[in-house]
Amino acid sequence: MDLGLGTIRPAALGIDLHRGHLDLSVATMPVRSEADAKRIIAANARFFAWCRSSGIPVVHAMTKYRDADEIRANPFWRTRAEDPRATRKNVLRHNLAGMHGCAIIPELLDAQRDWVVDTKKRYDCFVGTDLDFLLRSHGIDTLLVTGINTNSCVLATAVSGNVKDYAVIVVEDCVDTMDPPELHAAALSCIRTAFGFVLSSEAVKELPGLAAR
Repeated sequence: MDLGLGTIRPAALGIDLHRGHLDLSVATMPVRSEADAKRIIAANARFFAWCRSSGIPVVHAMTKYRDADEIRANPFWRTRAEDPRATRKNVLRHNLAGMHGCAIIPELLDAQRDWVVDTKKRYDCFVGTDLDFLLRSHGIDTLLVTGINTNSCVLATAVSGNVKDYAVIVVEDCVDTMDPPELHAAALSCIRTAFGFVLSSEAVKELPGLAAR
């Protein structure tokens, strides 16, 4: 597969793989079921282990707010907090600093090797963070995107990465959503049509030159 690059310098970007989504005992915006949480954690654990063994850096982008005012500044999010039927009805109390949710799932984090960007406050991981600086200062040109939610943070970051001229690959079995599954499918369709590639983790591992660091 031609990614449109010469030399490929990839990084895995795990988006919001934290307890606020994936530990249902404390999650304020949980994925749909415990089984979904276990599946996505296991898939990411396997993929990240392969990345590290192949010399591909792993970056974790995690949402964390100082206070609810940083969330409330978004007008649409305010409307979600007022709708008891919305999957994002807990938005104004999601991942406030000091909450149990503000921790990457332990089995997904290698604290000695991984890079952590924990200043994410909007769906797009590049907004208000030093992610772009981190990636460019290490020569990264290709993003292997995983995480939660496919139809919000993954989609927004894939779009943003594309317009910043990164090659974007969404790892299909390593992303999921708290919303209905048809939105997961729709987001992947949008990405593969206009913004990047959507591949299974096994297909990513077979890409020529990807692990050559």
